Amino acid sequence: MKLKSILFDKIAIERAIKRISHEIVEKNTNVSEICIIGIKTRGVPLAQRIAAYISANENVHLPIGVLDITLYRDDLSMVNGDDAIVNASEINFDTTGKVVVLIDDVIYTGRTTRAALDALRSYGRPKRIQLAVLVDRGHRELPIRPDFVGKNIPTSISEIIRVNLSETDGLDSIELYKS
Repeated sequence: MKLKSILFDKIAIERAIKRISHEIVEKNTNVSEICIIGIKTRGVPLAQRIAAYISANENVHLPIGVLDITLYRDDLSMVNGDDAIVNASEINFDTTGKVVVLIDDVIYTGRTTRAALDALRSYGRPKRIQLAVLVDRGHRELPIRPDFVGKNIPTSISEIIRVNLSETDGLDSIELYKS
């Protein structure tokens, strides 16, 4: 892979997170019904940042969960058994009657989101599920679309979007690579 360009720096990512946070509050009149669930790996720090921003501005505590979708992926049979590392989900609350906001870094085909929806069934029956992503790069294979998007970045199939977050990668950036 060859780096083509750096699309977002730390400041641009922070702006996108604040915008997504505001949009979540605007769309959900009763903020106390919201719970935030990050999809492993980079959806988790994004979920924590969004929840912290909403909590600080709305003076409310939002439950935060971590969702590992590894066992729900429809391509698990194509992944080498040694590569499929299963980490436990950490959702210590019932989602029944809640507005669940799923958070992920990039939406591409929609298959990760589909797997997350399947995995969520184990944690209750939410009132509503919404999807927030930092980047929508297009090329959907399933009829899934995010409710909240930090940035739409149209890409070709041969391009790759890489989100770096300080919690997992030591810096905040969004990079475009050519494969």
